Amino acid sequence: MSEQSPGEDILDTHPAELPEYAERVLQVAELVPPGRVMTYGDVAEWLGEGGPRQVGRVMALYGGAVPWWRIVRADGVLLPGHELRALAHYRAEGTPLKEAGRSAEGHLPRLDMRRARWDGGTGDEGHT
Repeated sequence: MSEQSPGEDILDTHPAELPEYAERVLQVAELVPPGRVMTYGDVAEWLGEGGPRQVGRVMALYGGAVPWWRIVRADGVLLPGHELRALAHYRAEGTPLKEAGRSAEGHLPRLDMRRARWDGGTGDEGHT
């Protein structure tokens, strides 16, 4: 058996059966409450394996069936190519946003990570 990092088996192929690591990532995505987000790194830390890139790859390949907009970049920038769809979800769910200044490219807001980030707890701490 080769020594692969978690999620490495999904980097080069798109198998018919969902890899175990991908299933676990998607299960975490389904736990994030409406109006809250976790970063790719948060998900990897929650699982205790992999890293942000492996989680991002899982979400890119398999995330369409879960609330993909709740798994985000650590800098709060909306997912390139999916900004408007994600923004509609964030506004519908009341996810905290930082409005973009007029000089910002495209004038798109960012997520307010301080307020929107979910730590996996059962309460709604940090969310206003």
